[in-house]
Amino acid sequence: MKMMRGLLIPALVLLLSGCDAVLFSPSGDIARQQRDLIIISVVLMLIIIIPVIAMTFMFAWKYRESNKNHDDYAPDWNHSTVLELLIWSAPLLIIIALGAITWTSTHKLDPYRPLDKIDASRPVAEGTKPLVVEVVALDWKWLFLYPEQGIATVNEMAAPVDRPIEFHITASNVMNAFFVPSMAGMIYAMPGMETKLHAVMNKTGDFEGLSANYSGAGFSDMRFRFHSLSDGDFNTWVAKARADGNTLSREDYLKLEQPSEREPVHYYKTVAPGLYSAILNRCVESNRMCMSDMMAIDQQGGQGVVGAYNVTSLDAGTRSRLGVADDGKRYVGALCTARGATGAPVTPAGRPL
Repeated sequence: MKMMRGLLIPALVLLLSGCDAVLFSPSGDIARQQRDLIIISVVLMLIIIIPVIAMTFMFAWKYRESNKNHDDYAPDWNHSTVLELLIWSAPLLIIIALGAITWTSTHKLDPYRPLDKIDASRPVAEGTKPLVVEVVALDWKWLFLYPEQGIATVNEMAAPVDRPIEFHITASNVMNAFFVPSMAGMIYAMPGMETKLHAVMNKTGDFEGLSANYSGAGFSDMRFRFHSLSDGDFNTWVAKARADGNTLSREDYLKLEQPSEREPVHYYKTVAPGLYSAILNRCVESNRMCMSDMMAIDQQGGQGVVGAYNVTSLDAGTRSRLGVADDGKRYVGALCTARGATGAPVTPAGRPL
């Protein structure tokens, strides 16, 4: 048994050696600030925890049964103003400090707040345009759309070092959580909703991204590579995606949307116009009304009699993909309420018909 206990500590050290403390060695300024917040909060709490633990052992030792020295035994003692002040003032000051830190950091590290600095010593230069990346959580893979570059990728993304990144995040079906530990904290991805994240990478390298919210059978392998590159290497990566990629049409997206596990990296050199907006508004299929159009109609008082006859149904391909039968139900596909600058009819939300 003594030999087993002696081997236990080396075994634990060996197991812990495989841990990657990425949260405490971040490569992005937002992650660095979040790490500092964790450390400050823990240190403030240890100011109380350490003395309490130490006094627990001290009191247990001092007042043990075998200790016959009872010179300081005071059975009638019941109050000490000094002790009361110490007991209550220390936690109160710590709570005030934690409250102030929480208040400031909540606003400062708001993921929707555009960045005002690249790192602790460098502000964002005036006129700097962030790299926009549209993120879609699929079952069980990640789709990244680059509207500025006109490309898309699956399970791989890249960004220039020291350039602010503006993420627009949504999901196709089940809620997930977008998380690159080296860059920033996790942000939920939800169907029919858009969340945002502003972040930056300050070091070049190859980092891991993952889903931090359980979403079914393929959750464990729902990971991707994040490449933080120099400007030149990023342009080379974009050129590679354009050279090796296919076309991501709406029909291709509907096939990609189907559940799959351990999906290899894909590149797409072109993307169907308005695809991310259609995914967000759940109207990738041509005969489905977008949520934005639906809300615009509701805002204007509803469809009224106009929509009573302007109805359609799911086509056979969509019914087959969704696993539903033709029950004869009909719904409004879209309403034409105005004309655009070119004279083409548009929906209430401005989407061309």
